[in-house]
Amino acid sequence: MPPESLLVAGVGDIHGRFHRVEAWMDALEAARGRPVDLVLAVGDVEAFRQPDDHRRKTAKRGMPAEFAEYADGKRRMKRPLYFIGGNNEDFEALHDSPQGLELAPDVHYLGRAGLSTLKGLRIAYLSGIHAPRFFDQPLKRPTSLDTAKQAGYFRTAEVEGVSSLRDVDILLVHEWPRGIVQRARDEGLSSPRPLPSYWIGNPITRRLVDTVRPRWVLCGHSHKAFAMSLGGESGRPVTRIACLDQATVAEEAVFWLEYEGREAVRGGWGVSGQVAWKAGERWNLTRLPEPTASGSTKEGSMPP
Repeated sequence: MPPESLLVAGVGDIHGRFHRVEAWMDALEAARGRPVDLVLAVGDVEAFRQPDDHRRKTAKRGMPAEFAEYADGKRRMKRPLYFIGGNNEDFEALHDSPQGLELAPDVHYLGRAGLSTLKGLRIAYLSGIHAPRFFDQPLKRPTSLDTAKQAGYFRTAEVEGVSSLRDVDILLVHEWPRGIVQRARDEGLSSPRPLPSYWIGNPITRRLVDTVRPRWVLCGHSHKAFAMSLGGESGRPVTRIACLDQATVAEEAVFWLEYEGREAVRGGWGVSGQVAWKAGERWNLTRLPEPTASGSTKEGSMPP
């Protein structure tokens, strides 16, 4: 029997734009001529159940309170969406479920850190960003704006738990691993867009990637599309990293992979269905999509 074929779509920071993501997945299915089996979101989903809460906590972006429709049963996701936490979430709703929960039918919070097997793929994940001051502090219940902000930072024990994992197909993190921009500079490759600042990302996530050595890493937070590989030296396994823009422009906010069993055989950006990478090919800046005419951050630039 041939191995099961899967279409997996990664989505950048949704920031409440659930209707847009659904429309994008419809378009991707039409372009590839097959269903999207799994949607993976890399944090800053902002799945606020109450519209008033959503408007208050994201007033700086003015996003609609779209998740309330799914939570109240007025709409339902057409395919399963799994997400990690970023640094902008409804942390009050997530706090008591560090191992994950289903917030609405087919809308799943994976949890703060761990491993899930989804459609036969081993998906590891680490929610949040790095804040050195809070890295070794206990996680407090988010009862105020200050403690809610602290809930968006990962902790030592969470990183250590993920560090022990091996044989990982996809690692989901919110913040980039540090050093991938410098690696691109060192390789001297031409890019269809200016390189981001070399300091983007954090060393803890980089160490995690170097230790776990997942086959793919999907990340968000910095609202830029980026492609780079780590490893490959002296027979070391290659880790391919796809950084996703926030959900404004599909060409840079969506990255999809088609699998045969647990083997990724091809992938592409956006929802046109065009293949940007095939198994055996290198993964680096040359695989990025062409920049959009309007720019990729028309609704905001760097995240708070």
